[in-house]
Amino acid sequence: DYIAYYNQERISLRLNGLSPVEFRTQALAA
Repeated sequence: DYIAYYNQERISLRLNGLSPVEFRTQALAA
């Protein structure tokens, strides 16, 4: 669960800096 937590936390922290395409890529990669 650590990886899932880390990914979600990282996405949350970077969300404001991501474009929709990057966000979608991160969401699919998670």
